[in-house]
Amino acid sequence: MQGFTVIDLIILVVYLAAVLVAGLFFAKKDMKGKEYFKGDGTIPWWVTSVSIFATLLSPISFLSLAGNSYAGTWIMWFAQLGMLVAIPLAIRFFLPVYAKLDIDTAYHYLELRYGSKALRILGAVMFIIYQIGRMSIIMYLPCMVLASLTGINVNILILIMGVIAIIYSYTGGLKSVLWTDFIQGSVLIVGIIFALIYLMSHIDGGIGAVFNSFWTEHKFLAPDQPIFDANILRDSVFIMIFGAGLNTLGSYVSSQDIVQRFTTTTDTKKLNKMMHTNGILSLVLATAFYLIGTGLYVFYQQNPLPPAAAQDQIFASYIAFELPVGITGLLLAAIYAAAQSTLSTGLNSVASSWTLDIQSRLAKNEISFEKQTRIGQYVSLFVGIFSIVVAVLLASGGITSAYEWFNGFMGLVLGILVGIFILGVFFRNANACGAFAGFAASTAVMIYVKYMMTGVSIWSYSLISITVCLVVGLIASWIYNAVTGKKSEAPRFTVYSDFKKGLKEEKVEAAQA
Repeated sequence: MQGFTVIDLIILVVYLAAVLVAGLFFAKKDMKGKEYFKGDGTIPWWVTSVSIFATLLSPISFLSLAGNSYAGTWIMWFAQLGMLVAIPLAIRFFLPVYAKLDIDTAYHYLELRYGSKALRILGAVMFIIYQIGRMSIIMYLPCMVLASLTGINVNILILIMGVIAIIYSYTGGLKSVLWTDFIQGSVLIVGIIFALIYLMSHIDGGIGAVFNSFWTEHKFLAPDQPIFDANILRDSVFIMIFGAGLNTLGSYVSSQDIVQRFTTTTDTKKLNKMMHTNGILSLVLATAFYLIGTGLYVFYQQNPLPPAAAQDQIFASYIAFELPVGITGLLLAAIYAAAQSTLSTGLNSVASSWTLDIQSRLAKNEISFEKQTRIGQYVSLFVGIFSIVVAVLLASGGITSAYEWFNGFMGLVLGILVGIFILGVFFRNANACGAFAGFAASTAVMIYVKYMMTGVSIWSYSLISITVCLVVGLIASWIYNAVTGKKSEAPRFTVYSDFKKGLKEEKVEAAQA
């Protein structure tokens, strides 16, 4: 057990320097306005796809996925299969709308669909508050783990991570963020595959021993874990897959950090390739993490446990104390990379949402592209510094529980936001009044469900919130139309039925020709 050596430290430092240089390299072109927030049209779809993967896979996932299967079963792996629900729905119903409208942000769609600046600003405010909390926690947690393994002061790790992300987010906008995400995502993929192969080769019995534990010790699925329950409010494998699918769909549809990737192109074929590649990467790597977790369970039955062998630190401890010198530095850099990638994405998405969704909509006069860029840079700088400060406070232990509660609450509300996107895309007669009513009703219901009801599966939350939003939104829209005598009509191409109608017309014209 050699632990973290000087060679590993050198590799970690070289890696961080290389990421910074790469970010500055892609920032060479002076991009202004929408180019700063959407890229310059030269970013390949496969780069964007890996960036989506790197954004969704936070370091919390990196550490906890292996920890889950190490300490328990593969039950949480089934949540990854939600991709099979989310990706087809997003490709079929939402991406064609976003591509046709050439939206600037996720919440730009709300203004175009409902004709309401207030809805656009509401969506942006909810996202920004949630994202700032998320970025702080994503800096804090992995740095705490790395500090315990490397001996480096946690505040120094937080500061370095934040400063590097701020520099290339500030200077190069989305283009720098996407390319550095691609580099860091690639390091992550290579590192995880190597760790899996190395681990399996050092287990007596190899991968066969891991699969044997599935049946002899129920490491895949416990006997008392139900596959299906007719009561969808209870835990089961089915509701986990479906509920996780709706959660992931919510990220694809209404979270600016993901939707921002879709705005880099209006080519639906490229968008579809992004989604399929991201889905494959996510499923394959999640499976690798769970195999590693079960592999660690078998390995540490055959070998003594390392220091810091807590559930969510078991994989990081294995990296530090079992892998060869040099590889340890690279794999710990991969954990750092996952955090830095999510952080840089958060900074740029918050900057774009504040500038385009809030400040531009509240300004009396149109803001020039040069001023938009400056505002975005200042926002990313301010938010980055603020997130560093909060992460340092979290590391000191002063406000951990309250801040985690706050972040969890905001995550719940942000998840509710997807309901008004679904309402807008599928129901032509829905209007702004209905959207506000649906959002308010689903928020109230979900706060009650989360904090006042016990026994309700967390995987049914999204199903409940979306259903409430749609029912209340449609009723409120109908009442508003009846009282005012107006007939709500969605602008062209803001609802999916416009595309369905267009496809039918094209088929008729082709048959007549």
